[in-house]
Amino acid sequence: MERVLGDRRAILLFIAPALLLYTVVMLVPIVWSTSYTFLDGNPITGFEWVGLNNYATVLADPGFWQATGFSVRYAIIATVLQVAAGLGLSLLYVFVLKRSSALVRTLVFFPIVLPTAAVAQLFVQLFALVPQEGPVNSLTAALGLGTMNWLGQPDIAFIVLIIMDVWRSMGFYAVLLYAGLVAIPDDVLEAARLDGAHRWKLVRFIVLPSILPVLVSTVIFSINGAIKVFDSVFALTGGGPNGATTPLTLLMFRTSFAFGQYGEGSTIAMTLTLLSLVVTIAIFRGARKDMTV
Repeated sequence: MERVLGDRRAILLFIAPALLLYTVVMLVPIVWSTSYTFLDGNPITGFEWVGLNNYATVLADPGFWQATGFSVRYAIIATVLQVAAGLGLSLLYVFVLKRSSALVRTLVFFPIVLPTAAVAQLFVQLFALVPQEGPVNSLTAALGLGTMNWLGQPDIAFIVLIIMDVWRSMGFYAVLLYAGLVAIPDDVLEAARLDGAHRWKLVRFIVLPSILPVLVSTVIFSINGAIKVFDSVFALTGGGPNGATTPLTLLMFRTSFAFGQYGEGSTIAMTLTLLSLVVTIAIFRGARKDMTV
């Protein structure tokens, strides 16, 4: 085995298929999309070289900044709530439910395997106002609070979208963090308890430092998924009302395929890629400092 792993030709032979697949699936589309940022037009009308004009057009568009603001705000709030809910559930699994947590883990994880369109339609019916009131409006009417068009108001639609995505994904992040928690040696936890660390102190000084690498990975998964959110918004609000819940992904989709502006759409995609890259690097650097302290 050592002779094989020490042979560069053998190593190249092993990694060549995966490298080729990665190049075809990932690198080629990235380079292709990047080239579109310097062109104007579409495959039907043809393309014309415009240099950096697409970047200037996108940066001068108020809709782009509105979408960027929504994406950043959504990513921050959704990530905090998703990771917090996942951490809370994982602590519940390990320290409260213990061996009887299997059924609860399965039930909480179940929404993540459901189609996004089905989950969105479920929430549309929950918050429906017409043609008949949904359960939420029926409850508020029974309490004397009246009814409202939950998905027709920008701030309320944003809250409903956050609730839906947190409910749908918290089971996934709970499983990730649960895997980190069960890896903590029992003797470490028992020694901490004997030293007087209970509840919050045990979590703060023993559990969180022990699962920090897993927690960082969870945050990166969550915030990158939230920045690139598309299907949830498209299925629940369609980007409305009045573009208030339009993320960069949906703006990119409409610019490219609805309006046929491949250059501007690719420029928005490049901006989104750079935003995700900057956020990931910032989290890695911040986590590295915490791990080395």
